[in-house]
Amino acid sequence: MKKLLHIGPLAIGGTSPVRVESMLKVPLSRPEECLAQCNALGRASCELVRVAFPSPDLSGELRMLNAESTVPLMADIHFDPALALAALEAGVPSIRINPGNMARNRLRDVVRSARERKAVIRIGANGGSLNAAQLAKCRGVLSDGLAAAVEEQLHLLLDEGFDDIILSAKSSSVADTLRANALLSARYPDFPLHIGITESGSGSDGLVKSAAGLALLLGQGMGDTIRVSLTEPPEAEVAAGFSLLRALGLRKKGVTVISCPTCGRRRIDVRGLLDSLSACFETLPDDTTVAVMGCEVNGPQEARDADFGIAGTAAGVAVFRRGEILRNVALGDVPAVVAEFASEIRRERKREN
Repeated sequence: MKKLLHIGPLAIGGTSPVRVESMLKVPLSRPEECLAQCNALGRASCELVRVAFPSPDLSGELRMLNAESTVPLMADIHFDPALALAALEAGVPSIRINPGNMARNRLRDVVRSARERKAVIRIGANGGSLNAAQLAKCRGVLSDGLAAAVEEQLHLLLDEGFDDIILSAKSSSVADTLRANALLSARYPDFPLHIGITESGSGSDGLVKSAAGLALLLGQGMGDTIRVSLTEPPEAEVAAGFSLLRALGLRKKGVTVISCPTCGRRRIDVRGLLDSLSACFETLPDDTTVAVMGCEVNGPQEARDADFGIAGTAAGVAVFRRGEILRNVALGDVPAVVAEFASEIRRERKREN
């Protein structure tokens, strides 16, 4: 079993679920905007927020953010051990560092401070962080170089008697990320892994690339925290992360929507109806499955396991639940039907609990 770590109230590893994280996309020099984004991420169910900490002049801002954020923070530091110490002194419960970039005596100071504060250290490498010597040592095989770089960093911390560590090896290449994490997972199965595909892009291309890599890793049991790295607002990263985990059956956060791709048989505007109902779906309990089908051919048969669903018919809209058609309603009555089922499902969940 993976080592169980705690970043503030957040448990990672052990038997904990795969955690979803993101990163602030505004500079710490604009602390009020950072706090607003942190709290927006909290409302989106983000479980860990990484924040770039580039200067000791921003220690006050980091301290404020850590004190007021509704989500635990991880300070992102690359080179300067003084920044790592300042972040820990500001009360941040976790830091991301590259120990290989720090002098041994200064690294020892960072480890001592982290141990005293019971902070977690995330270490790792990405495709752009390997130096010429590391690439030469692995004969230019990037995935092997990533794993070797993380291994070097890990042993620097273990030599100091510190093991509250999260490992990470990421690249913009899906194949390299897969192999690097497979190597690390096989060699160091006790340490939690943070996984992601770096710089995956935006829109559907970014989502597909991230999902391709993350699904393969998660399907093999690798990954204790994830970030879907998109050139999008951070809330979109969180939504994508939970959507992926729902699809793999690893988390139940949110609502699963089954909707048909539509064809010439459709009797209702499925996409338009989905857009209009999106706010209604947000009121549904977690782990609810809703189906929106264009015609009576696909619904309810193809969505017979849905908690409830609607399907276009010649007469309007059929409302069904777990394969059984309950009644027919007018299209304009559908939002009220969603609200009705939301209340009913909540009552059922309370009885079950």
